[in-house]
Amino acid sequence: MSKSSKPTLTTEAGAPVADNQNSTSAGIGGPLLLQDQHLLEKLARFNRERIPERVVHARGSGAYGYFEVTDDVTGHTRAHFLGEVGRRTETFIRFSTVADNLGGPDAARDPRGFALKFYTEEGNYDLVGNNTPVFFIKDPLKFPDFIHSQKRDPFTGKQEPDNVWDFWAHSPEATHQVTWLMGDRGIPASYRHMNGYGSHTYQWTNAEGEVFFVKYHFKTNQGIRCLSSEQGAELSGKDPNSHQTDLLQSIERGVFPSWTLYVQIMPADEAADYRFNPFDLTKVWPHKDYPLQRVGRLVLDRNPDNVFAEVEQSAFSPNNFVPGIGPSPDKMLQGRLFAYADAHRYRLGVNHTQLPVNAPKATTANNYGRDGFMATNAYNRHAKNYEPNSYDGPAETGVPLSAPRPVTGYWGTHEAPQHAKDDDFFQAGELFRLMSEEEKGRLVANIAGGLAQVSREDVIEKNIAHFSAADPDYGRRVEAAVRELQEG
Repeated sequence: MSKSSKPTLTTEAGAPVADNQNSTSAGIGGPLLLQDQHLLEKLARFNRERIPERVVHARGSGAYGYFEVTDDVTGHTRAHFLGEVGRRTETFIRFSTVADNLGGPDAARDPRGFALKFYTEEGNYDLVGNNTPVFFIKDPLKFPDFIHSQKRDPFTGKQEPDNVWDFWAHSPEATHQVTWLMGDRGIPASYRHMNGYGSHTYQWTNAEGEVFFVKYHFKTNQGIRCLSSEQGAELSGKDPNSHQTDLLQSIERGVFPSWTLYVQIMPADEAADYRFNPFDLTKVWPHKDYPLQRVGRLVLDRNPDNVFAEVEQSAFSPNNFVPGIGPSPDKMLQGRLFAYADAHRYRLGVNHTQLPVNAPKATTANNYGRDGFMATNAYNRHAKNYEPNSYDGPAETGVPLSAPRPVTGYWGTHEAPQHAKDDDFFQAGELFRLMSEEEKGRLVANIAGGLAQVSREDVIEKNIAHFSAADPDYGRRVEAAVRELQEG
């Protein structure tokens, strides 16, 4: 069927959709707009497709700990919890798999969520990331479609290679993350033995108002350990709770997992001319351009008393910023600023922030929110629930958390601005060429094992073309491995 003969894609109200690939932004490369009804409708509807478990990241484990500053970064951010060396802040972390449901195995080939809550004296700061520095897509408008392709098919009730690889065939920007996922780091041996990344680009602002863009890297101090596909399958059958068991027992034994936090820091005025779009979630900043700078260490030293009350009811949202930290024009981050909080309001209720695991610990939430399902906050009987008022209610500070940034252009569904090296394949090729022959062999075998199960030849060919565009040898190896499996 040709593209012109397909039925028209519409909104829930039946209005035709002009662009289903790009969200509406304030000019090219600018922040996304609240007026984008199509984006908000897709994300809001997607968040409500499953109850009561999370739509994504359903299977998870958590622990409490602390973050300690080891290096001075006050020249780059005025965030209080990143102040003087030696300062400690209580934290809660939730690790997770992404695609499977609550009963899925821990040792699946899947990205791992790395969601961290800092209970700071200026409010809770949530850093929501993965164990990979990149992601499959760059625009949140495609997120519900991506997850649909990876989840259980509504007819067969199981994950379908046709769906998985068909989406990737039409999303060349996924090639970099697919190379990560199908490589040796695709199945961590445990949550302790993997890195964590903020993945998105964030803004830091210092006391003088200077702006920097940053990326977070949590390097495991236990060392990287991973499983092969065969080891992962065997462990999933023997102990589906392997990662949960490992984390729980490690902390109970007093062997406290830890990570060292590094950041890459880019002065804001360098972003426009950088060779890669610094706000593209499918790209990394090479370390030779922006070296890692150490910030501190994260230590996990206490297990939750109740997994259901604390881990499963924990709620993280990247829109929970503190003074000195803010968003960037990263489109995926912009979409998640809405989608994560909205998912929790649906799944846990509008008052989920009052649950102990989500409530501030080093300060007090003080606002005019009232009532709703499961409200537990108590107020003075004469307190007003509106602002401004003539009484003694909480008042605004007039000081923004992060620095304002200029935007220009017309609103519309713009593609991301192009930088010198902004193709979908260059960094995937760089990653492939960094691998040893043994690593390349395992990567190709993992890809071919799934791709050879796809029923449509055109989908197979499109995916092979993506790997070939990343590196000709990459494509040749994948094609040869797929054909061998098909003939066998």
